[in-house]
Order: sequence, then structure tokens, then C-alpha cells
Amino acid sequence: MTAAPTTSGRRIRQKRSQKTYDALISTAFKLLEQREFDEISIAELAQKAGYSVGAFYARFHSKDELFTAMVERHIEDRAKARAKAFGSLPDETLIGDLIGELVHSYWSRRRFWRAALIRSVRDPDFWEPIRRHGHGFAASLIERIAAHAGRALTEAEELNVRFAVQLALGTINNAIINRPGPIFLDQELFVENLARAFRLVSGYDDLVAARPAVERRRSSSRR
Repeated sequence: MTAAPTTSGRRIRQKRSQKTYDALISTAFKLLEQREFDEISIAELAQKAGYSVGAFYARFHSKDELFTAMVERHIEDRAKARAKAFGSLPDETLIGDLIGELVHSYWSRRRFWRAALIRSVRDPDFWEPIRRHGHGFAASLIERIAAHAGRALTEAEELNVRFAVQLALGTINNAIINRPGPIFLDQELFVENLARAFRLVSGYDDLVAARPAVERRRSSSRR
């Protein structure tokens, strides 16, 4: 009689399956650095990742399902970057650094993001996790500003911050899909102007400058 697989055996197979899954996603992102998503075949992707087409179909039913997994990975990456930024950046450079990191990240994955924007047109529900992530970004920024201002933001102030996030993300999306100019996503001037617009619309400078004097003195002494 054949012995049942051991738990450790199942774990090994699960680890191998996860390794293949991760490799296919990572390879897809890598290929997107050079070509559009529609130009990449499943056979090429599998070959570049070092696996068979059968291994691909054992984990994804289609390229659309692969792309959904890529979006999930992208959101995870952005959430980690957001947590790191809010945990380490000082008030004085927060907005410029946040916008700079955001723009450079989306520029590096511009073909992926262009494919995501195009898919959202034919599948509006596809965009919902991305929309929630954007709302989470705004909520984290509001929490950070409130903590450093020493008070809760008013409803109007929160709305200004949320609209500034909407403005920033919408401007990046438009630059990727349409490239309207006169300033383009790969130019530092794009980052500088978007950060300036963000601070103006959100009222960030006034909110941070208005934090209690005692807290400002503590911050200065720490520096």
C-alpha cells in the first residue's frame, strides 16, 4: 500500500509551487521593462522564467489571471514603500520625497501601469483594489499630518488632502496613458511641480507649520 504524503512533503511542494508562481510574476515585470503586455506570449514568459507552459497553466488560467496577480503584487510593493516612507521621512521633505518615490516607481513600471489603465476601461471592477489602495495612501497621510499637527484634521482639511492624492495619482495616470506634456514623467521637473501642486492643494505646509510650539522645539532638539 502506498504511504500517504507527509506534511513536510506537502510543504516542500507548496514552496516549489510558490517559487514558480513568484518567478512567473517577477519575470513578467522584467519583460514589461522592454515591451507592452500584449506583446508578451505565455510561451516566452514561461521560457524566460525557466519553466514550461504547463507550469504556467498550473498556476494561472490565462494572462488576465496572471495580470491580476501582478496587480496584487504591485499593491503589496506600494504598501511596503508607503509604510517605509511614513516611518522614516521627516516633515520637511515628506511630500517631495513621497511624490518623487511615487513618480519614479510608476515610471519604472509604466508599461505595466499602462496595461492596468487600459484593462480598467473594459473591466471597471478590476480597478477596485487599486482604488482602495489610493484611499489607504490618503488615510495614512492624514494620520501622519494629524500626529505632527497635534490635532485631528477638520473635515475640510481631510478632503483637501484626499483631493491632493487624487490629483497626484490622476496626473501620473494621465502622463502614462496620454503623455500630454509639456512636462513628462521621466523629468525631475515633473516631480518638483507635482510636489508643489500637492502641497498647495493639501495645505500641507500650513498644517505642519501649525503644530504646537512645544512639539516643534522637541523636533528641533532631536536634530
